[in-house]
Amino acid sequence: MENRQEVEFQIGEDLYGVSIEELQTRILVLETEISRLQDELIKKKSERSAADSLFKK
Repeated sequence: MENRQEVEFQIGEDLYGVSIEELQTRILVLETEISRLQDELIKKKSERSAADSLFKK
C-alpha cells in the first residue's frame, strides 16, 4: 500500500498567511511529487523505446 499524504493547497495561491513550517511541508510534498513524476517519465520513455524497437523490426 502506498503512503499518501493529504495536503490541501493550490498552485499559485496567495502565500501571505502561510507559516514557515507549512511552506517547508509544501516544498517537501512538491519535491517528492516531482521525483515520482520524473521516475514515471523515465519508465514510460523506456517502455516506449522498447515498443518502438519491437515494432520497427
